[in-house]
Amino acid sequence: MYQSNWRVGLPLALTTAFLWALLPIAMKGLISDMDSTTVTWFRFFGAALFAGAWYASRRDLQLGALLRGKLLPYTVLAVGGLLGNYISYATGLNYITPGALQVLIQLAPLLLLIFSVIFLGERFSASQWMGVGLVCIGLPLFFNLRIQELVEGEDREYLVGVGLVVIAAVTWAIYGLFQKKIVAQSRPQNLLILIYISGTLCFLPVSQPSSALQLDALGWGLLIFLTANTLIAYGAFAKAMGAWEASRVSATLALVPLMTLGLSAIIGSLWPQYIEVEPLNWISWVGAITVVLGSLLAAIGRGR
Repeated sequence: MYQSNWRVGLPLALTTAFLWALLPIAMKGLISDMDSTTVTWFRFFGAALFAGAWYASRRDLQLGALLRGKLLPYTVLAVGGLLGNYISYATGLNYITPGALQVLIQLAPLLLLIFSVIFLGERFSASQWMGVGLVCIGLPLFFNLRIQELVEGEDREYLVGVGLVVIAAVTWAIYGLFQKKIVAQSRPQNLLILIYISGTLCFLPVSQPSSALQLDALGWGLLIFLTANTLIAYGAFAKAMGAWEASRVSATLALVPLMTLGLSAIIGSLWPQYIEVEPLNWISWVGAITVVLGSLLAAIGRGR
């Protein structure tokens, strides 16, 4: 069944990967004109508006069950985790390049696997442990040109960015851990809509939506893209998982960091004033590929 649907699953998985690869590049271009909190608020608001309207029209939402009984603490932790992930991810981009962010955020699925072993009693296969080891080897290789200044604290802003992205990885893993518990008793869209609504309400008091009025045409294009990105990417991802083997979808999505690095290099060479490109040597590329391979092994090791 899965092989017969690869013509559907592969394009959908590639669509998701491409959109996720472009996400930090587009956001980096916008946060120079709009603060990261406001950008994050618009992403939640757009997702809440359109996804909420869609599921409500189909009468396919049951949010009440998430807010009572034993699901309530899981819901609070899952919502808090993803909100923390969004804001730390966006704020980290103020200090770090999109390519470095995408490589470093690969810690998120690894942390989810480790949390699942500790708190859910799941087991690692040998290939999954090998994947964790490859990520641990690949990260210092990728950052080899910055290790000295990071260790000596010469570039404090970049170090802050690295710290924020690590926080984004940890909070995403917290979300993923409790999302696993919730979806066993509730449909995934219920949690996502609740997260979109919560993000809209939580970030509104500290955001400035009126700043969008001062954006130029490029800024509006980036804002619309970022607002739509979550809905389109996750929609394509869900359909890809339904049409293709999960291991093959994961293998395709593991290419996201390399795609971001490549797109950043192309955009940086054609439009150097738009984004800062991460300085890379051949060791950095070996490190990035090692991280990708490790993340892939850790994600699909058990299934294989």
